[in-house]
Amino acid sequence: MTDVLVLVDHINGELKNTTAELLTAARAFGTPAAVVVGTPGTAQNMAEALGQYGAGEIIAAESDAAGKYLITPEVDVLVGLAGEREVPVVVAASATGKEIAGRVAALTGSGVLSDVIAINDDRSAQYSIFGGEFIVDGVGYGVSPVYALRPGSVDPVEAAASPAVTEVAFPEVADNAVEIVSFTPAEGGDRPELTEAKIVVSGGRGVGSAEGFSDVVEPLADALGAAVGASRAAVDAEYYPGQFQIGQTGKTVSPDLYLALGISGAIQHKAGMQTSKTIVAVNKDEEAPIFEIADLGIVGDLFKVAPQATDAIKGS
Repeated sequence: MTDVLVLVDHINGELKNTTAELLTAARAFGTPAAVVVGTPGTAQNMAEALGQYGAGEIIAAESDAAGKYLITPEVDVLVGLAGEREVPVVVAASATGKEIAGRVAALTGSGVLSDVIAINDDRSAQYSIFGGEFIVDGVGYGVSPVYALRPGSVDPVEAAASPAVTEVAFPEVADNAVEIVSFTPAEGGDRPELTEAKIVVSGGRGVGSAEGFSDVVEPLADALGAAVGASRAAVDAEYYPGQFQIGQTGKTVSPDLYLALGISGAIQHKAGMQTSKTIVAVNKDEEAPIFEIADLGIVGDLFKVAPQATDAIKGS
């Protein structure tokens, strides 16, 4: 018997890097069961990759209807399994994952901890509150506490296993379920996906224009093999598309290296990136709040600093 349920994070059968992080973190409870909600054959195709990170069992809820409805099938599957097994549940703290976590917790009468960055053996966890201003310890209550793990907060560690696939019934779709009528993948180009990138280069209002992003931010990101992000101020000013916004009302990232160019460091932005392992900030204002959390702060003109860094990286 497995000790924790992990909802596999995938897009149309393609595993996201967050799944390895989820399985690694969930092993604090014991042996994870990887729950796959997808079209027929999805679980079997993922079996080897899931076993690589310690999944002791793969629970497959498969149907041609998978992917046609928003959230409801995943919630129903997890609620049913949690009711039977009475074990913790771990999901990704994406926008979709947080919605699933809240619904599963409410329907099972259990607690939910969101934006978790570490899970301990005693069911306690570290997570952020007040828009990321504080990191606290908490304990999930109920028979099936739900943990929404922040992407990038845990380094995946392999633990080879040979899981068998257990099939469960795909839930009947309720009349009020939201149907997805079309799906258009985000255009990310050749750069890493923002929430999974190990290095992120972000620009803020100080970049000054869309051209500033294309001429300064993107070249540095490409030299580092990094993803590009933007502050809310930069997005509101239409310097960069909204899908790349980082912050409390955008995406949350926890890369190994975060470079903030021309970002003042308002609490809204810090909420989405302050768990990054190393933070480097460039800003001409020495009083900018971003320097309070930066591991390395450079008071200077980003239009001089960033191109010099780009040239140095390309020449190394």
